[in-house]
Amino acid sequence: MELNLVEEEELAPWRSPLARAINKNQSLTYARYLQLATVTPEGQPTNRTIVFRGFLWQTNQLKFITDSRSQKVEEIEKNAWSEICWYFPKTREQFRLKGKLTLVKADNPHPKLTKVRQTTWQEISDNARQQFTWPHPGKSKVEASAFKLAPPDRANPLFNFYLLLLDPTKVEHLELREEAKNRWLYQIDIYRTWTTQEINP
Repeated sequence: MELNLVEEEELAPWRSPLARAINKNQSLTYARYLQLATVTPEGQPTNRTIVFRGFLWQTNQLKFITDSRSQKVEEIEKNAWSEICWYFPKTREQFRLKGKLTLVKADNPHPKLTKVRQTTWQEISDNARQQFTWPHPGKSKVEASAFKLAPPDRANPLFNFYLLLLDPTKVEHLELREEAKNRWLYQIDIYRTWTTQEINP
């Protein structure tokens, strides 16, 4: 997918409620985890849990990371459309964000995205970086010693480290609090203008 490469854009109306939910749930480590759904080359749905890594610059694009050897990379290269589902337990809110994914690889032609990839690698934990040295994910299990390689260089990302960007085109926000049950639908048009509609929960 060709990335809409801008460093700043008008923030979508769903950004503020999402940022508020992230802030109010920040004491819950697992509130950074969300589910990413993609489609296999055979047309079947598949799902997994990933970790939110922030927003790309001052834009509406969300950052994640992945291993080039993971199954989802092949799926994204065949069909970039995906959806994430993100639930915040403390505030009882759910966000569903649908859009297209972009893989930022080691050979990405955009220097600024290459820098973001490197910075993201430096910001993740040692344990997270270590996982990129592990044997090929999804293959037959190997000896435990194969998972105990030397820690990778913190300064330079491994080749199989990919930055993953989601550019939402449709967002649903659901509030399930006792005192308020609300739902909003946000959609973007061809001019990248967002509309907001209240819908039944």
